[in-house]
Amino acid sequence: MSKFIKKITIILAILGLILSGWLWWDYSRFMDSPMPIEGQGINYIVEPGANLTRIANNLKQQGLITRPRYLLLHARIQTNAHRINTGEYFIKTGTTPGEFYQQLIEGKVTQYALTIVEGWSFRQMMDAIHSNEVLNHTLKELNFSQIMEKLGYPNQHPEGRFLPDTYHFPRGLTDEAFLKRAYTAMETLLTKEWEQREVGLPLKSPYEALILASIVEKETGLASERKAIAGVFTRRLQKRIRLQTDPTVIYGMGERYKGNIRKQDLLRDTPYNTYRRHGLPPTPIALPGKDAIIATLHPDNAQYLYFVSKGDGSHYFSTTLEEHNQAVIKYQLKGRKRSFSSYKNKAN
Repeated sequence: MSKFIKKITIILAILGLILSGWLWWDYSRFMDSPMPIEGQGINYIVEPGANLTRIANNLKQQGLITRPRYLLLHARIQTNAHRINTGEYFIKTGTTPGEFYQQLIEGKVTQYALTIVEGWSFRQMMDAIHSNEVLNHTLKELNFSQIMEKLGYPNQHPEGRFLPDTYHFPRGLTDEAFLKRAYTAMETLLTKEWEQREVGLPLKSPYEALILASIVEKETGLASERKAIAGVFTRRLQKRIRLQTDPTVIYGMGERYKGNIRKQDLLRDTPYNTYRRHGLPPTPIALPGKDAIIATLHPDNAQYLYFVSKGDGSHYFSTTLEEHNQAVIKYQLKGRKRSFSSYKNKAN
């Protein structure tokens, strides 16, 4: 009887080894075999609070895996199931359950992009943010002042405070978090560049640099002219010559601007009318990019005091008012002499 029991025990042990080996082989094959995903891939969302058991069962319900318990076994072997990250994941064609599990552990969620464009106004930026379908919107009902207060910057004018760039973020990021990131990016860049600025600039603070950079941004058509334009405005400030720049007038007009600046607009006295007032306007007029900020703090050292658009994106630069007036007649008035803002030496 003892011999019989011994044989049964040996047989059971052998069968156990065979079964264990088969299970391990089946588990390994499952973890290393591509999931049945068609096309380029699919987006899969792990909701907040979801654990691996719920994820595994959901994957089985969707026909993406056949052995949810193997996924749980894998997590037990790895001892890191507690590190699963919620969010939206892109499972590309050919991904194995093992690779997808690693995505969950590493938090490699799908990243979306939103570009803040150089020269945009704060309103244009907020329109782009509000229309983005991926962000979680918490600021839509707030006015600009309330938005800045919500961000933690009460009593700050929002214009120019956010760095133009392409930002990547996961689905569900709040618009508040997005704005804080862009605000911090601008603060960091501006502080760094201000510390490295040229000596002798007629700017008292980083904020004044931001204001001037926004004007440089709006006036620049060709990147190669950016430092020259910054140099013109720098020298005009140093010599107390009015900046006389149309973008500030347009900004001050607000909704009254319909595409053209009329003589009465140039004569209207507003804080942003640099044809009527000396110095910088009270706030930036747009979102200046990195290059505009650098150019503002490192302008060229030429002697130009004037420039006029040539109609092709470039400008003609002049050192004297007489030369500038001739350039205006040539490039803006098509050779016809008539009265205009600087023709009678109104620049001073």
